[in-house]
Amino acid sequence: MSRAGKITRRVFLGAAGAAAAGLAVGYYVYRRPFPNPLEAQAGEGEAVFNPFVKIPTEGPITVIVPRAEMGQGVTTTLAALIAEELDVRLDQVTVEHGPAASAYANIGMLEEGVPFPRFDDSTIAEMMRGGMGVVGRFLAMQATGGSSSTTDGFTRMRQAGALAREALKAQAARRWQVDAASLTTAEGFVTNPATGETVAYGELALDAARVDLTADPILRDPAEWKLLGRPQPRLDMEAKVTGAPIFGVDVDLPDMVFATIRMNPHFGGTIRTLDDAGSLAMPGVEKLVIIETHLGNGFGVIARSTWHAMRAADAVQVEWERPDRAVDDDAIWAGLEAAVAGRGSNFRDDGDVETVFADAPRERMVEAEYRVPFLAHAAMEPMNATARFRDGELDVWAPNQSPTLTRMACAREAGISQENCRVHTTSLGGAFGRRLEVDYAVYATRLAMETNGRPVKVTWTREEDMTHDMYRPAAMGRFRARLGEDGMPQALDMKIASPSIIASLLPRLYPRLPVPGSDTAIVDGSFNQPYSIANYRVSGVVADNPGVPVGFWRAVGNSFNGFFHEAFMDEIATAGGIDPVELRLSLMADHPAAVGVVEKVADMAEWSASLPANRAKGFAFATSFGSWVAEIVEISETEGRIRLEKVWIAADVGRALDPSIIEAQLMSGALFGLSAAMFEEVNFADGRAVQTNFHDYDPLRIHQSPDVEVAILQNAPKMGGVGEIGTPPAAPALANAIFALTGKRIRQLPLAREVDFA
Repeated sequence: MSRAGKITRRVFLGAAGAAAAGLAVGYYVYRRPFPNPLEAQAGEGEAVFNPFVKIPTEGPITVIVPRAEMGQGVTTTLAALIAEELDVRLDQVTVEHGPAASAYANIGMLEEGVPFPRFDDSTIAEMMRGGMGVVGRFLAMQATGGSSSTTDGFTRMRQAGALAREALKAQAARRWQVDAASLTTAEGFVTNPATGETVAYGELALDAARVDLTADPILRDPAEWKLLGRPQPRLDMEAKVTGAPIFGVDVDLPDMVFATIRMNPHFGGTIRTLDDAGSLAMPGVEKLVIIETHLGNGFGVIARSTWHAMRAADAVQVEWERPDRAVDDDAIWAGLEAAVAGRGSNFRDDGDVETVFADAPRERMVEAEYRVPFLAHAAMEPMNATARFRDGELDVWAPNQSPTLTRMACAREAGISQENCRVHTTSLGGAFGRRLEVDYAVYATRLAMETNGRPVKVTWTREEDMTHDMYRPAAMGRFRARLGEDGMPQALDMKIASPSIIASLLPRLYPRLPVPGSDTAIVDGSFNQPYSIANYRVSGVVADNPGVPVGFWRAVGNSFNGFFHEAFMDEIATAGGIDPVELRLSLMADHPAAVGVVEKVADMAEWSASLPANRAKGFAFATSFGSWVAEIVEISETEGRIRLEKVWIAADVGRALDPSIIEAQLMSGALFGLSAAMFEEVNFADGRAVQTNFHDYDPLRIHQSPDVEVAILQNAPKMGGVGEIGTPPAAPALANAIFALTGKRIRQLPLAREVDFA
């Protein structure tokens, strides 16, 4: 059994309740297969084998990849899972996202949503995961998030390919009157080695799809893999480099009109007055529609082009109602200070922290307070969606991360059943959690109800996107440690306060659903790290939300807890006179995967080597989404300005299905985290967001980006996620490097508040 530490009774009861609720759904519901959404869509000469595989009599095989492609490479990796077992090359398949359907539910994402580290394989942890798995099947939410696409699909998508392969072999065996076990497959053909006869999959497909196998096929041993475990050409690359119309903003339908929206920038406010006379008189403008929903209030302008719509929206004379409770930075930080001073829920509580601190001498204490700001998602493709409402049926084309949630919300807005709503998922020009939300699709639905059956493409301006985000919440942490005579921590106490993402999100999706009291995301990345400290407490406090909508952001709670935890661990190392890497190795000795990545990255970066006086390195570690990551950042200083020189990353993902994609995601995640750490923040004044575009929400620029070197390890016993894991260690590694170089301990992001970056 591997444990991070004991959890408290309150957290245990909450997790147990979730598991019990899942088990109460019933064994029958859990085992009942989901309907196959492809059966009603099969074209002439096309055989449907399962929800993931369609084989035509002629032409390429169709593989359904039910996770959104937002640049993370999921189209290629999930297709390779099926192609590996189906025994075809990747260039022999074409990929479709597939419809919104329960068959594509992301069970793995919910299974890992319990308050236990992924490496905790205790009985209670496994029981909770099992219970949440039942809940996941009952909710049947199709979603892309939590770095879970490959871990969720690893077994069942290979099974889908293997089932189709064995059905094809069985049909060929009937044709040749031989034992199916004697036949082989390769590159879309079944072969009889005894005679040399071959037959194409397409020739067998229609009859093979009706074969009822008596047993589940045996999945291939990794030693036999031809595709998995090796870099593969990205299936989406050609479309992207040639400008193919694959994104939401590219949707083009016959008789289409165009629109944009303007929503009240004061959170929760409505329209006080509106004068659209000048707007409606402008050329190309067709209609102005008032939008009143629980998600926001404002208006949309429908016109014959997006340019016409945006010009007309700017011309509307509108006075926005302002809520009584105005949001501003002072109120936000006052709320966080009050919360962190209060009592929280203990998510980890090893030993007896209070007793150990009671007699701690002042010189053996380390104390600090850390803060991080609100952040926007700032995806390169602004929010957009196209909708068509005709004859009581609704079609929505949207770059979204959750087709089933989108379908539910849009059908509700249109007043129709979900069976009469179809969601078509396009490629996503960035998401980072923002496109798990439904507002942009709901607004498109509302406007489509005013176009007499014509499709309407609704495109947000960057300013609308930035000021109506579901922001990564601000957070504050207060930490203290007691050191022993040897400089090692004898006790660690961490309290983190932040508005609850779940409490903010649920009313947007399910307006009448009760909101839970606690939120694991507040402490995710602090309570579940593999450090063995005898007295170790991590508590989370739900801070009062002054009205700012918050949501999932790349790495979620790990994004700020990585900074909190690892920057404070660096403070402990400094106070104790211990090398930061050696401190981590001592504390995580019980976890070989963690030790492995720390030793690897230290070796890559030559951690112990001396550096010139104007250079320094910083180290950080985090385990998140089931993977183990260590990062070292090297910086230099010239004329008082800091430059990022190089980043080294070592990650253990358990099993690397496509090393090139994993490397790209680790680089992406680290640069994403560095960008936020250095420059990014969203401020609030007068009840609205201050930042409106990239001129004042400044991301990392190309000339500021460091070289990045990556090593991928496969020693962990379980496969972990990839898409978000490079982000949590980035900020603390950089902050720790700045301290090593300048002696300045920065405890509030962004770092540009106190440092000039070259």
